[in-house]
Amino acid sequence: MRERTLRATVLSAVLLSTAVLAPAAPASAEAPVVAPVVAADTGVPNGDVIANLWSWNWRSVAAECRDHLDPAGYGAVWVAPPAESLRHPSGVWWDVYQPYSYRLNGRFGTQAQFAAMVTACHDAGIEVYTDAVINHTGAQTGTGYDGTVITDKYDPPMYSRGEYNVDVCDHAINNWGDLWEVQHCELLDLPDLKTSDAGVRGKIAGYLNSQIALGVDGFRVDAAKHIPSGELAAIVGQLDDTTSGARPFVFHEVFPGEPPAPGDYYGSGDVLDFTYADRMKSAFQGDISTLSSFGPGWGILPAANSVSFVTNHDTERNGRHLTYKDGATATLANVFQLAWKHATPTVYAGFDFGNSEQAPPNSNGFVTDTTCGGGWHCLDRDPAVAGMVGWHNAVGTANVTDWQSPAANVIGFGRESTGFVAINNTGGTHTAQYTTGLPDGTYCDVTNACASQVTVSGGRATIAVPAKGAVAFHTGGGTGEPNPGQVSVGYTVRAETVWGQNVYVVGNVAGLGVWNPAAAVPLTTGTDTYPRWSGSIALPPNTDIEYKFVIRQDNQPVIWETGANRTLRTPASGALSVDGDWFRR
Repeated sequence: MRERTLRATVLSAVLLSTAVLAPAAPASAEAPVVAPVVAADTGVPNGDVIANLWSWNWRSVAAECRDHLDPAGYGAVWVAPPAESLRHPSGVWWDVYQPYSYRLNGRFGTQAQFAAMVTACHDAGIEVYTDAVINHTGAQTGTGYDGTVITDKYDPPMYSRGEYNVDVCDHAINNWGDLWEVQHCELLDLPDLKTSDAGVRGKIAGYLNSQIALGVDGFRVDAAKHIPSGELAAIVGQLDDTTSGARPFVFHEVFPGEPPAPGDYYGSGDVLDFTYADRMKSAFQGDISTLSSFGPGWGILPAANSVSFVTNHDTERNGRHLTYKDGATATLANVFQLAWKHATPTVYAGFDFGNSEQAPPNSNGFVTDTTCGGGWHCLDRDPAVAGMVGWHNAVGTANVTDWQSPAANVIGFGRESTGFVAINNTGGTHTAQYTTGLPDGTYCDVTNACASQVTVSGGRATIAVPAKGAVAFHTGGGTGEPNPGQVSVGYTVRAETVWGQNVYVVGNVAGLGVWNPAAAVPLTTGTDTYPRWSGSIALPPNTDIEYKFVIRQDNQPVIWETGANRTLRTPASGALSVDGDWFRR
């Protein structure tokens, strides 16, 4: 690919408007120009945050990896069970937890689409974890999504009756305090597999290894507590290395409250922390100032052995945890999760539902493409949440410092000298002065796509936090290097667009959105300047900047210009102007 040379001239002071305008479509843009190939990987560092896109079909997951998860800095995506399952005639969400065969043609797409999704996510730097339903098979007879017909629940194509625990327990679990019964009887009448049998363990491992061969990087093990921990460890021990050469990342669903204990499963993977989500709901429906001591003393699992969440597809339906129906309160709980130093965090993006049985948007049972706002609630894209993913990555392992609570339900805290966040869980704007621990300078607020900035002077900042909102900023690289003052960089690019499209600049530092196109800086044009798009932003001095121009349009994939990242170094003072053309093949 060819890289054009940009003209760079130090100017006195160039301040260009950054308001987005929708110009009248010029005559030269009556038809769309040939769209540049979307960049496979934006170059954004991918951290450990897991996007839980439960119930999205494979095409939609692939697009989300490319257009939103990678630019925001997510590290992995957790998707629904890929096996063929019962095709329930009434169209319920839970039929995917009744496996009919281990073929990968199911409710969310074909095996080919699944493999293409994994490849697309890998190309964007995103790992893929699947929901592994391996404790049982389908309880209801009928027809599966790939045409498999089952007339006896103990006779699916991959197992025979003797490979179930039906010979030792042929009924549903009655005594949840009895460990043996929990692990040998039937969960909700689902046929319980005899995982004490080496042949059964081999078939389960073979199913998971078939996914690893397609590029899958890990598994969330459904109903793990119903499999004896030693037998589950034996299954995990048979898993192949991933295509990257690493061991698969495994995390278990071990519901708390009755035996077995979550700690019994640490030997074969991490454990989803239901108590973490319990405490989030309690705090955010009460007073978040109590979170100053949030940690193991609250009953949550050790950070090194757990995966945290605010809600998931099960608990959002039974009222146990916060959901999208709690609006900004649930969003703020996710902001806190991403800001606090603890376990591997997950962000759940599900679908709207009016009753607890409702299926995701579908056509004859098969899940249709995700349309955010059209039956789907895409929390992973929320500007505050997406911005906090980059913030979480930037602060890394820095400790929590400078805890402050200037009022009930209002908190602020830092992560040493790398980042600071203030959260307002009240119904009105709250303004206070906070000790930040950050070097003096002007910082981008990542929770609103950098639409506002925060100035730190003498280590302190006066911050107005909107009602049910947050303000968060970080040093950019998370190194705590000084950031004295800013310089103005003006950008101009010649790019042909069609009506509804706008041009932005995005790059590797906070002022340019940290490669998140949702936080990119808008450029402007007009009938007298088109196709020249211009804008400016305050950036740190003496800093190496990488950036690209992107085109955004409502409900359409982000278009990235082709070619290598553009580069510049900001001056020590004054201003800089850069001018160039859109990169094309």
